[in-house]
Amino acid sequence: MKLSALAEINRERAARRPVIVVTDIGNGDQRVVKAADLAGDPLRAELDKHLRMGKSGTVEIDGRKLFLNVYAPTAKLVIVGAVHISQALAPLARSLGYDVTVVDPRTAFASPERFPDVVLIAEWPDIALPPLNIDHYTAFVAVTHDPKIDDPALLHAVESDCFYIGALGSRKTHATRADRLKAQGVSEADIARIHAPIGLEIGAISPSEIAVAIMAEITAQLRLPKASAA
Repeated sequence: MKLSALAEINRERAARRPVIVVTDIGNGDQRVVKAADLAGDPLRAELDKHLRMGKSGTVEIDGRKLFLNVYAPTAKLVIVGAVHISQALAPLARSLGYDVTVVDPRTAFASPERFPDVVLIAEWPDIALPPLNIDHYTAFVAVTHDPKIDDPALLHAVESDCFYIGALGSRKTHATRADRLKAQGVSEADIARIHAPIGLEIGAISPSEIAVAIMAEITAQLRLPKASAA
């Protein structure tokens, strides 16, 4: 690999932007495809598929064998609310390879004893969230059930490019929440990005089951084509 290509890859990875190196196995030719150029690439369908799955692999196009080397950022999960659901959700997400951060200003909830081996920030969302640099490879969930905490957190989330936003609560609760967010200038399109009630409908009751439903929905949003994940 040329040094210029390696430098380009390192720049993209440092900025948490995905990049794919396409190598022609037959002649060794290589090119670097950045996320910004993906939509216009002739191999966009195959590149998009491998990028969504986060896996490198070989494809055959017009009789040529190509190796797609995928460099995707580590996915992050930001949980607002150090509640029982979060205690089940955090280790589950970590087992799936996510970097997990839990935010809750209530120090009685956000304690290392309740969340071992997890980054805890015992601050209000307006202080805690901006330094986290929420990006396209971040999933965001708000589960405190307290508008004083969840609403500012969701306002920050909808202004970001995170791939998933979820909020705990019934449809009635979410309708009331949506009215509050609209009153603060949030558009219908951004409110539609919020998955609420949170998680796939699997009949979940316990905190652990709800955590499974949430991670299943996050996984679908990350891995499936957009039409399938909606």
